[in-house]
Amino acid sequence: MSESRDNKKSSKPVKPKIVGEEDENPLWYKIAMFGFMILGLIWILVFYISSARFPLGSSTPINLSNWNILIGFGIAMIGFSMTTRWK
Repeated sequence: MSESRDNKKSSKPVKPKIVGEEDENPLWYKIAMFGFMILGLIWILVFYISSARFPLGSSTPINLSNWNILIGFGIAMIGFSMTTRWK
């Protein structure tokens, strides 16, 4: 009696691919996401700790005064919006 060819193959089982399932995010995506959140936090902290002089406050040629808070939150919100695509 002859043996079937399937018994001789030593292959790993194939994981079925589900429609709509995507791979994990690359490393750069996670670094950028957390980087934006931390950068926004640092921007706001520097603004408050320096008594509104830095990063773009009264001691710089471009005085954005309290707009620095909005800039910091905007940078952080970019990072938070990236979390919706994080896997």
